[in-house]
This record gives sequence, structure tokens and C-alpha cells, in this order.
Amino acid sequence: MVLFIDADACPVRAEALKVADRHRMTVHVVGNQPIPVPHGDPRIQRVVVPATPDAADDWIAEHIETGDICVTNDIPLAARCLEKGAKAIAPTGKPFTDDSIGMALAMRDLMRDLRESGSVSGGPASFSGKDRSRFLQSMEEAVQAVKRGK
Repeated sequence: MVLFIDADACPVRAEALKVADRHRMTVHVVGNQPIPVPHGDPRIQRVVVPATPDAADDWIAEHIETGDICVTNDIPLAARCLEKGAKAIAPTGKPFTDDSIGMALAMRDLMRDLRESGSVSGGPASFSGKDRSRFLQSMEEAVQAVKRGK
């Protein structure tokens, strides 16, 4: 079980690393710039990819395997992880599932179209302490599910 963190704009890196440490997981912190990671822990690997669109997503999708976990807010990347038998969790704690990913992709496309047409402005709600707490719970549940083989 390996943890992949889509790290460039991830507000829960520290929390994900704590859960990974508790479970002695290998972690790949992936971004297009050097992301600070704790020194001295050989299980934590910083992966710097080119600053091109989707380079981090492509690296994660190429390396993730069944039973791994990805922390990402990127819905298409979450879909790619699910296709490979991995779990995907948003920083808000929302788990992406086979049942929910189709609707999430459709809503992403709809909202993009509405923003482009000027019908909707603004972005997602601000990240909150409740989101952080929900993430920690979802992350622990995902680890336990993988350990149980689900």
C-alpha cells in the first residue's frame, strides 16, 4: 500500500503524512516544484515533474497500483486511479468511488462550461477545519479498507 499525494495545491499534506507514518506507508509527494517533505524518512519520496499540464497526474497514474491511495482534488486523476484499482480521496475528505466518479466528472464539466459562459463565477468554498477533520477520518477509513482487502 503506497500513498500518492498530488501535492502542488494540497492543503492536507501534513495530515496525510501523519496517517502514512502511523501505518508505515511509502509516500510519493508529487508536484511540479520541490515540495517540502520531512528529512530522514526513507519512506517519503519527493517527486518533481516538469511544469507542464497534467505532468503530476500522469506520473501518479503511471505508478499507482491496486491497493494504493491517492490524495487529489483532480477529478480526472481520481478516475484514473479508480480504474487501476486504487482509492482516491479529496483533501476535503470526500472519497471518490466507482459509484460517484461519473457524476463528479459530469459536474466538473458542467461547472467549467457555466464558468466559461459567465453564468457562474467564483470557485469552491474555502477549506475549513471540518474539511481537515473529515479528511483525516476518510484517510484512516481508506487505509483500513485496503488492509481488509476491500
